[in-house]
Amino acid sequence: MEVRINYLLQQFTAGQLNQAEKQELLALAEGNSSLVSDEIVQMIIAEEGNADVVIDKKWNPILNKILAVDKPTRTPRRILMSRLRWAAAAVVFVVFSFTSYISLTKKKEHVFATDVLPGKNKAVLTLANGKKISLSDAMNGDIAKEAGLSITKTANGQLVYNVAESKNIDDTRLNTISTPNGGEWQIRLPDGSTVWLNAASSIQYSLNIGTAKQRIVKLDGEAYFEVAKNAAHPFIVETDNQSVEVLGTHFNINSYHDEIVTKTTLLEGSVRVLHHSSNQSEILKPGEQSIVSASGINIKGVDVDEAIAWKNGYFMFNNEKQESILRKVARWYNVEIEYADPAAKEVMYYGTVSRFEKISKVLTKFEQTGEVRFDIKGNKLIVYKE
Repeated sequence: MEVRINYLLQQFTAGQLNQAEKQELLALAEGNSSLVSDEIVQMIIAEEGNADVVIDKKWNPILNKILAVDKPTRTPRRILMSRLRWAAAAVVFVVFSFTSYISLTKKKEHVFATDVLPGKNKAVLTLANGKKISLSDAMNGDIAKEAGLSITKTANGQLVYNVAESKNIDDTRLNTISTPNGGEWQIRLPDGSTVWLNAASSIQYSLNIGTAKQRIVKLDGEAYFEVAKNAAHPFIVETDNQSVEVLGTHFNINSYHDEIVTKTTLLEGSVRVLHHSSNQSEILKPGEQSIVSASGINIKGVDVDEAIAWKNGYFMFNNEKQESILRKVARWYNVEIEYADPAAKEVMYYGTVSRFEKISKVLTKFEQTGEVRFDIKGNKLIVYKE
C-alpha cells in the first residue's frame, strides 16, 4: 500500500491526478492518515538528500498559502522530525482541501430513486445427513449433534466443533457451509483452523478433519484461511483447478466460477500450489499471489491488503476493470448487472470503498470518475458509459 500512496502523492504534487485517483487519495487520507503522513515524511527526506532545505524551499510555500502559518526557522536535527510530521499533517490537510474543492466544483451528485442494502452474516450449514440449518437464524448454543461431536454457535456467530470420541466419527461424512449472494460467515473448523467465507461461496470438510492424516477441504468461491499448525497433518484446499497444501499459514483463495482465473494470495507462512491439469506446482512466499489459468501458474508480488480487503469490510480496486469490479458488487449486494453500453465494462478504477454502505454510496464513488453512470431498477443495476 505504501507504494501506491507514494505514487498518488507524486501525481498530486505534479498536478497529474485523474478524477479516480483524487477520490482514492482522499479515501486513503481518511482511512489511513498515518500511512499517508509517514509516506510524505519519507518523500521529503528522500528528495535532494536534504530534508531541511526541501522543507524550506518546496513545502513551506505550499503550506503557508493554505494554512497561513509562519515559516519555521532552521532548527537543529533533533527537531527536524517533528517539523517533518507537521509538514506531513499539513499536506494531508492539503489533500482534503484540494479534493473538497473538486467535489464542490464537479457536476451535481446523482440521486438514486431506489437503493440496496449491503450484505451481512448469512450462511447455511448442510449436515452429513442432508439436514440444512440457517446459521443466521439459529439460536446461540448447540445447534446440531452427530455421532462423536456437537456443533455450537457462539455469540459472535462462529461455529465450534466439539469432538467427544474421534474414533466414532465416520470420515466419509461431510459438512458444508455455504453463503448466498449478500452473505458472509466465519467458521472455526474442528482442527482449530479459522475460515472466513465471502459471498456466494461454500466450503466442504469431513467431520474427522481434526484427526485425519490429511486435512482436506473443498472450496467454491472465495475464502480467507488461518490454518492451525500441525506438521503431521497437512492442510489441503481443493478447488476445481488447483490444490493448495499448507502446514500452518494465512492465505486467501479466490476461485469463483465466473472468474477466468483462480488467485491464491499468501500473507504468512508457505504454501504449495498444484495445477490439476498440468501438474505444475509452485511455492509461494508471503506477499506473492499465484494466478492459475488454463495455461498454467503465474506468480507475482501483490499488495495483500487488496486481496483481503473484503474480509476487512472494504472493496479495494487497483487499476481494475469495471466489469470485474461489478461482479464483486453483484455478489455482495445480490443484484443483477446489465450493461446498457458494453464500453462501460472497460472503464478502469482505483479506489477503496466500504462494503457496509448502501449500494448508492458505492456507485456514487464510481460515477465520480465521470466515465460511468448507474440506474437501479428493482434488483437490477444498469450501467451506462458517459
